[in-house]
Amino acid sequence: MAKILTLTLNPALDITIGLDTLRPGQVNRSQTQHSHAAGKGLNVAQVLADLGHSVTVGGFLGRDNLQPFEALIQWRGFADCFVRVPGETRSNIKLVEADGRVTDINGQGPEVDEAARSALLRLLEQVAAGHDAVVVAGSLPRGISAEWFCQLLERLKTLGLKVALDSSGEALRAGLQSTPWLVKPNTEELGEVLGLAVENPQQQRAAAARLLASGIEHVVVSAGEQGVSWFSRDLDLHACPPKVQVASTVGAGDSLVAGMVHGLLQGEAPAQTLTRATAIAAQAVTQVGFGIRDREQLARLEAAVQLTEQQEGCR
Repeated sequence: MAKILTLTLNPALDITIGLDTLRPGQVNRSQTQHSHAAGKGLNVAQVLADLGHSVTVGGFLGRDNLQPFEALIQWRGFADCFVRVPGETRSNIKLVEADGRVTDINGQGPEVDEAARSALLRLLEQVAAGHDAVVVAGSLPRGISAEWFCQLLERLKTLGLKVALDSSGEALRAGLQSTPWLVKPNTEELGEVLGLAVENPQQQRAAAARLLASGIEHVVVSAGEQGVSWFSRDLDLHACPPKVQVASTVGAGDSLVAGMVHGLLQGEAPAQTLTRATAIAAQAVTQVGFGIRDREQLARLEAAVQLTEQQEGCR
């Protein structure tokens, strides 16, 4: 198995509240509540660990609420490359309704100063050797500019790492300039940064072609229940996920990234890679929390994934 680094520059304590129906402006009573140390890179790391990889996690953590994150790192056996900064790691509230709709209220993370930025770069210089790839995922905290973020990705490439990027908005726009090895936007994120409509397979293909022409090797576009499209220089493949009972969509994209990185680094056939990654993402929406919890369920979901010609889409 591979040795993989994940970077979460703006992690969060995810507080997931289950309720029947959200009624804005009224008193709402929760039915369930769970809290998880999270952030896109940490979510990816948990799935990668369940797939058998050795994982190092890094980024920035607020000193005032370290316990949930340090407990997760210890429990999972991750190598810890996080820089501690003053203040609290943000909290993100996920309001999950019975029909699967999720309303996100994302907090603001701590300020990351120049000393913390330099400390992270020094740590990465020390630990990069021996890692096969790095997954950089999530948003940018205060104090991290788009320019610095692009330089970070360039430095990771210089250190010999394959860079997989899963972000949105300013971070995705800046990250694309560094021509990462793999990118995984959803249709909305991709359309926003390119200024294009990407609602159907033809539009997705045109958008992906622009990114491939820039030097990116793998473009993976997720579209929820409409499936996943994977584009590379000689590949145009689409997977339709099985129908599942949705508990929460939080972490589905992160699980997809982990599955894709796993298959690519293992040198698996493209069909197997996309099928498993799609199944892992489908499993993620059936649960609250992150990781592969039920291998038998995952096998059933893999068997139910349908690969199609790109132009057909999912019905």
